[in-house]
Amino acid sequence: MQSLQNYLLIASPSMDDPYFSRTVVYICEHNEQGTMGLVINQPVGMTLKELVSQADENAQVMDDKAEGIVLAGGPVSQDRGFILHTTQEGWSSSLAMTSEIMITTSKDILSSLGNASSPEKSLVILGYAGWSAGQLEEEIQSNAWLMVEADSAVLFDVPIHKKWESAVQMLGIDVWQLGPDVGHA
Repeated sequence: MQSLQNYLLIASPSMDDPYFSRTVVYICEHNEQGTMGLVINQPVGMTLKELVSQADENAQVMDDKAEGIVLAGGPVSQDRGFILHTTQEGWSSSLAMTSEIMITTSKDILSSLGNASSPEKSLVILGYAGWSAGQLEEEIQSNAWLMVEADSAVLFDVPIHKKWESAVQMLGIDVWQLGPDVGHA
């Protein structure tokens, strides 16, 4: 089984689950037990300042970062936080996904996110998407998802409302070329 870790799942136009319509999911873990990923283009309607203040009322949040968007990573454990960020050591619970990308789940990173000690680029995500063993593979077979290797520019630099389109373009096709039957020959 080829691991899909560090891939982006791109919801195809035929995706009929309203939660995942036009989403892009970063795959953090994929093995025989199942798959765990983070939706990277669904805002939750909370700012970075609001979230950091809830976690650490003494944390300083610089004005230029206060309005940062917090994302809904998926329908599972929506009270759990994940910080997907450019590589920076020093947090109590971080995992290097690639040489450029890390994920941190410990609260110690939260108080730094709004100030100069934060990682250069980051996504603040609440909750995750999970699939049981074989479930994601079946969804891919039924053309619910398109896949492409993750790209740090799409993760961190592309505005949230353009991530889906940018991820589709990484496949070498334009969004308007995708019909509802994409993947069916």
